[in-house]
Amino acid sequence: MTDDNNDLILEIIDIFIVQVERFWIDMQDFNYKKDYDSLGKLAHKAKSSVAIMGMDKLSKKLNEFELLCYERKNIEIYQDIISNFKSECLIVIQELVDYKDNHSMHKN
Repeated sequence: MTDDNNDLILEIIDIFIVQVERFWIDMQDFNYKKDYDSLGKLAHKAKSSVAIMGMDKLSKKLNEFELLCYERKNIEIYQDIISNFKSECLIVIQELVDYKDNHSMHKN
């Protein structure tokens, strides 16, 4: 997708990091407010972002979460799903930051 364009890769990483941090903040907020339609829509958006980064398992989990939200099923596990989303993303963000640190150095 990026044709090994390092600047583009670094830009995509930056966008992803900002997006997922916003996603989990908004997920918490929508869950707290019991706004399950907005939570489902956000899970759909987050699903696309993590899929682009190759996080296929998390993408599938978010797809299931999206459907749960629209159907208002298993509401008691939503917080656990959101917490899991955050922890998995934090691991990947650290890997991406390390990647950026290593690849930004090569530009100098």
